[in-house]
Amino acid sequence: MASGKVHIFDTTLRDGEQVPGCKLNKTEKIELALALEDLGVDIIEAGFPVSSPGDFESVNAIGKVIKNATVCGLTRAVLNDIEVAAQALKSAANPRIHTGIGTSDFHIKSKFNSTREDILQRAVQCVKWARNHVAEVEFYAEDAGRTDNEYLARVVEAVIAAGASVVNIPDTTGYCLPHQYGEKMAYLINNVPNIDKAILSCHCHNDLGLATANSIAGVLNGARQIECTINGLGERAGNTALEEVVMILKQHGDLGYYTSIKNTQLNPISRQVSDIMRMPVQPNKAIVGSNAFAHSSGIHQDGFLKDTQTYEIIAPEEVGAEGSRIVLTARSGRSALAYRFLKLGYAFDRNDVDQLYIEFLKVADSKKEVEDTDLHQMAKQHKLVAA
Repeated sequence: MASGKVHIFDTTLRDGEQVPGCKLNKTEKIELALALEDLGVDIIEAGFPVSSPGDFESVNAIGKVIKNATVCGLTRAVLNDIEVAAQALKSAANPRIHTGIGTSDFHIKSKFNSTREDILQRAVQCVKWARNHVAEVEFYAEDAGRTDNEYLARVVEAVIAAGASVVNIPDTTGYCLPHQYGEKMAYLINNVPNIDKAILSCHCHNDLGLATANSIAGVLNGARQIECTINGLGERAGNTALEEVVMILKQHGDLGYYTSIKNTQLNPISRQVSDIMRMPVQPNKAIVGSNAFAHSSGIHQDGFLKDTQTYEIIAPEEVGAEGSRIVLTARSGRSALAYRFLKLGYAFDRNDVDQLYIEFLKVADSKKEVEDTDLHQMAKQHKLVAA
């Protein structure tokens, strides 16, 4: 199996912004674009220029400040969309137009009232229009996840011949199972004659909770770009979470895949995006959730305190998190209680812990979490002294 670099295409500023209530102004977009470039993102999808004057201005302004990453603008397979995007991207050092059209029969018949042959011609035409303006064109086959593989291969071959250097295979509705999405990528790798002239890209939605799994399956079967967002933000149930795919590839480094992402910045940028877009991160969110490195079960706490790797495959410091937390609840054991008293600076012996634990359970049964103030009170009652 071939390995190598996986390009990270971040669409937080475009697909992520489509979350209700997450609209960004130009200043906020520029701030996040600079943070994404510093993170190591390869391609920043800055917006959909034709959609509004504000988006046009944001894409143009981002193009002026981003020096290393590729700046991308989205369009439909419409000449005016493409011309407007080209104007917005004129300031970019490395511009890319991301254009395309729906290829599933659901889109062809219901959305476009068209035919496969007509859509194929429109796909080729939009790539040619875009190539008149920029050297780098990415084509998206919207709803590729539900597109017939044989027809999809014809479209992919044709748009590569027309000048597309990246071809996006979106699972737009989050329909595919990982093995189905992986098999789709493998089919294209094996059945598109000119596939060596382009990079295949994964753009997966999370409607069934499979966006990350599908993106990894895509990479394992030949894709070399993942389109994702910080915190998994995006339309409906969201997109593939950048922090998840990056750390999966890092954790499974034996597969030979890698990215340019600075993983120690993942938690800081997660908080930054959450604050600016006013969208809280769920506590149990992988990698960046507040509970991602928290342990409350006594069995887990005991194992963790003996060897962190028993219950943490990633060190919090690797992803810029503040550190692991031992949370005291009614499910916690003596070792966790002793650990927390030690952290607070108290001296004690085994007998002290046995007595304190009885009192601890009474407190723990009366509230969700035992805090440091509770522990100080217990220490005072049992006349513990500072170490």
